[in-house]
Amino acid sequence: MISDPHTHTPVDAPTARHLHHLLATEQRRGRLPSVTAAIVRGGALAWSDAIGTVDGRADGQAADPDTQYRMGSITKTFVAVAVMRLRDAGRLALEDRFEDHVPGSRIGGATIAQLLSHGAGVQAETNGPWWERTPGGDWDALASSPVTQRFRAGRRFHYTNVGFAALGELVARAHGAEWFEVVRRGLLDPLGMTRTTTRPTGKAAQGLAVHPFADVLLPEPEHDAGAMAPAGQLWTTAEDLAHWAAFAGGDTGGVLSRDTLAEMYEPHTLVDDPGQPWTAAHGLGWQLWNVDGRRYAGHGGSMPGFLAGLRVDVETGDGVVVLTNTTSGLGPVASELLRAFVEREPLAPEPWHAAGDPSVLDLVGTWHWGPAVSTARVVGEHLVLGEPGTARGSRFAPAGADEWVGLDGYYTGEPLRVHRSPDGIPTHLDLASFRFTRTPYDPAADVPGGVDEQGWR
Repeated sequence: MISDPHTHTPVDAPTARHLHHLLATEQRRGRLPSVTAAIVRGGALAWSDAIGTVDGRADGQAADPDTQYRMGSITKTFVAVAVMRLRDAGRLALEDRFEDHVPGSRIGGATIAQLLSHGAGVQAETNGPWWERTPGGDWDALASSPVTQRFRAGRRFHYTNVGFAALGELVARAHGAEWFEVVRRGLLDPLGMTRTTTRPTGKAAQGLAVHPFADVLLPEPEHDAGAMAPAGQLWTTAEDLAHWAAFAGGDTGGVLSRDTLAEMYEPHTLVDDPGQPWTAAHGLGWQLWNVDGRRYAGHGGSMPGFLAGLRVDVETGDGVVVLTNTTSGLGPVASELLRAFVEREPLAPEPWHAAGDPSVLDLVGTWHWGPAVSTARVVGEHLVLGEPGTARGSRFAPAGADEWVGLDGYYTGEPLRVHRSPDGIPTHLDLASFRFTRTPYDPAADVPGGVDEQGWR
């Protein structure tokens, strides 16, 4: 958790100048009235900056990293974490039907997990006027409009703002309080996010549309979206949202377990655009991206007059946020800023230390699954069989005496048990019923199906 939003970790002046240049170039290219960004590393703010003015005029008030903007659909990630906190507290299960907690709608047969991952088939938008530009009513009015499902639950990815309105209602009913009050008490206050609100407060940017063919502006409306607010209502600043990027990078500040955050990052529904490779997915409330083999998590945001982005490297925790007050025009500057930061400020490798456990040395070395050869080694607390990410290679975490559980790929969650001879020497590994022996098809290792009595010939 970022303890002081104005505390920066050291960033070289050339790096800061380069990041400023990237942000200024994007502001000019996209004709953005103003744009602000921040980068986090190790749970701390590494850099922040802002270009432009809050009203888009040359003589207007300069934007800064403490200027509020609407974050749009990044709001959904807060709602999703609030739902997972209910799950972790035993108040609900992800396989529960929505109807079990909020009865009386036509989307009640969808599960909570399906709603979180946009796999419930629920309609994308409301049945009334464009909700992002008109004041909203309450949940009963929205549900009776009526909202419904466009596809069978579980069939496919279908992004749904209405689905997160439903989840916001679930959170509110579970706590007996407004959804934002739940988010404020449980997430914002503990993480020090004092500038994240449902309506603009203090210094805030005007939501603007920029004419596509002339350098003129049109103010966009701002209002309370009512029941649709959990889909995109929140306002924030770059430095306040940097706290959430630190959270997303694994510094959860005690408000959510890291295991639950990792669970939220597991892909549930693929974003299947015809003719395009599968590089994006949705987990439980988070957007996920696979970029050249690296995994990123975060979310984009769009409301009339505002665009936003949050992205973190799941492995390193490095993250970036970008906010701007325009309805369209923001390019991929978030990923460009993060890439440039990482290239110019690479993370130093952790020093190696001899901290292995000699009690498991009798497990390392060569093992055979039939004629196939695998090498076992110990890395930290994990037993590693093969190469994770290649074929069926996996890491295994200790789960008891001579018992391990798989962490990767095919063997995720599967048990590995070590069998020993009477004198304690490992004879074979039983991995999800597959038998690994020290020599190929060792007849002394109780290979299922037996071994031909005549042996190899």
